[in-house]
Amino acid sequence: MHLKYESQLREPLVNGDKNYHQVTEDIVRPIEAKPTRLWYIGFYIAVALLLFGVYSIYRDVTYGIGQWNLNKTVGWGWDITNFVWWVGIGHAGTLISAILLLFRQGWRTGVNRAAEAMTIFAVMCAGQFPIWHMGRVWMAFFVLPYPNTRGPLWVNFNSPLLWDVFAISTYFTVSLLFWYSGLIPDMATVRDRAFTKLRKRLYGIASFGWNGSTKHWQRHESLSLVLAGLSTPLVLSVHTIVSFDFATSVIPGWHTTIFPPYFVAGAIFSGFAMVQTLLVIMRKVFEMEDYITIGHIEAMNKVIVLTGSIVGIAYLTELFMGWYSQNKYEGYTFWYSRAYLFSPYGWSYWGMMACNVLSPQIFWFRKMRRNLFVTFFMSIIVNIGMWFERFVIIVTSLYRDYLPSSWSVYYSPSIWEIGFYAGTFGLFFTCFFLFAKYFPVIAIAEIKYVLKTTGENYKNNMGSIEAEDLDKFVHDQQHHH
Repeated sequence: MHLKYESQLREPLVNGDKNYHQVTEDIVRPIEAKPTRLWYIGFYIAVALLLFGVYSIYRDVTYGIGQWNLNKTVGWGWDITNFVWWVGIGHAGTLISAILLLFRQGWRTGVNRAAEAMTIFAVMCAGQFPIWHMGRVWMAFFVLPYPNTRGPLWVNFNSPLLWDVFAISTYFTVSLLFWYSGLIPDMATVRDRAFTKLRKRLYGIASFGWNGSTKHWQRHESLSLVLAGLSTPLVLSVHTIVSFDFATSVIPGWHTTIFPPYFVAGAIFSGFAMVQTLLVIMRKVFEMEDYITIGHIEAMNKVIVLTGSIVGIAYLTELFMGWYSQNKYEGYTFWYSRAYLFSPYGWSYWGMMACNVLSPQIFWFRKMRRNLFVTFFMSIIVNIGMWFERFVIIVTSLYRDYLPSSWSVYYSPSIWEIGFYAGTFGLFFTCFFLFAKYFPVIAIAEIKYVLKTTGENYKNNMGSIEAEDLDKFVHDQQHHH
């Protein structure tokens, strides 16, 4: 009997009467089965979107950035909005896997694999935007600081855009290692069950000769902890550096010291919302309701209401500082360009407020936190709101600058900007569908690790042991050994 005790009041993390074999069967089944019709429909839609995105990029590279509706006032439009949005979505994965691992939170086990995969795909999508924004993309290697033959032409180390390059490439590397090192034991499980030579060969290569020995587990455990330790500061630093893209400039509306914590909270907020969107669908399609329980969804909704409220405080602080600073330019940006409903972009500010601050407050009610339909609907609303937040920050600060002669311009995206954005969705979902088909979407080894403490049938057995007299229990144990 595994005697690590957990209170009966805590809800089980694995429902149903499960043993180790049953866990493997349930999670590996979608990999071994033929893809369903639903999977094919979703996959082909994603690929079609991706191809539209590729064509949009082709237009941009061939004919120049003029294909987008950027103008002399709004130099960063949809492109950088989408970049910040995707980077934010990538944050929840590392938070779930790294910070919750260090805090030994048991409920991360059901959701961490999909969230980590989502992080990697979201960062891949985010990286596209600054690269293609360069216009002359064949000059992209100029951002790398390496000894060169260009004389004194070096990157500008004072520019937050360069720090972005370092932050995001580091983030991607560490997240990839973290995700893959967690996959190794599960790949070996799939390899051992493989029914064709090719599958056995491919999963064998992917699992790096894992054989489940104590030494392998020990190394796996210590590597996870080291990577979690490295990822934790990255969760905070990446979005901080993205916020520096704005905060280190002197443009009213951007020139704010509150940006780093407010961006990090916003990133975790939007990231958790995206995890909810994917998991609610995934648990239904793959019949994983026993592993991704209502308890998991409630825990994530608690994080959403917390980070949503932090973001709300940040918005109100900005408005207060716009008035309190008595700086007429700041005041104009916050109180006219943004908060005044009838200004050209006032609708986007109030859309953001409604989606990000007001709507998540519904999660104060337990019934709502545990309702799947409400969770799914809200997760989409939150991500629409977070997209608007980035749009508001970028466009409302730029479209009316110090030169009234350039004020008449109303920025709206061209079809190729929208196509590029749609294409990143295509890239994201193409990767996600492939991941869901060929890799275990839930960490098998981690579920087994918590099964005997938090599995429903084990907890029920614990109830009878709890009722036993202590002396009798000790006597039975000694007799048993």
